[in-house]
Amino acid sequence: MSRGRVDKLLLRIVPKLLAWIMRLWFGTCRVTVYDDEFMEPVKRGEANIVASFWHYSIIFILYYVRQHSVTIMVSASKDGEYIAKLGEEFGYTSVRGSRNNKGVNALKGMLRAVREGKNGAIVADGSQGPARKAQAGALLVASKTGRPIVPMVWAGSHYFTIKSWDKTAIPKPFSKVDLYFGEPLYLPGKVSAEELERYRSILEERLNALYAKAWLRYGKTSHA
Repeated sequence: MSRGRVDKLLLRIVPKLLAWIMRLWFGTCRVTVYDDEFMEPVKRGEANIVASFWHYSIIFILYYVRQHSVTIMVSASKDGEYIAKLGEEFGYTSVRGSRNNKGVNALKGMLRAVREGKNGAIVADGSQGPARKAQAGALLVASKTGRPIVPMVWAGSHYFTIKSWDKTAIPKPFSKVDLYFGEPLYLPGKVSAEELERYRSILEERLNALYAKAWLRYGKTSHA
């Protein structure tokens, strides 16, 4: 079998298998949600948001938000292709850029989805980092759509970490998982480069403060 056919076969099988494992695995976790009062209109489908979170938390958060109408922004890399297919298994739509346009198409697709009333999910530190340093993607979407950015962080009692730039964390079966929502961040419709940088710093500070709060509950200063 040629390499191309093997890749296509893996792309068809692996995401389905991962989704099945995640439902089984994370279904055993004891999840406690904090500070989600303002999410009630979102749960009822009366409002939509732009969820933003650090890359280390992506696997569990993608599982958790599966019950909402979500569009995820995915990189044009091979890994991104698997994440997009995995998202489809959970009912997400995905928007992707190309290697040539540096994510412009993905940003346009996300803007369109959020304007149509879907929730956006954007990794705050991007697909390549640096870890826990906010990038502009979620801010641009929030500014152009008028929808708030909602920071999300999770911490857990027992988990694995993957040897990657962000030390991706995966809760162990039957572990405790605490999921925190941060204060919504609204941006004006027009922002200068200086204002965008100020809001970027605010988002980064809020996410890191929420991150520190979440992991302190388990006596840690970080997940890795």
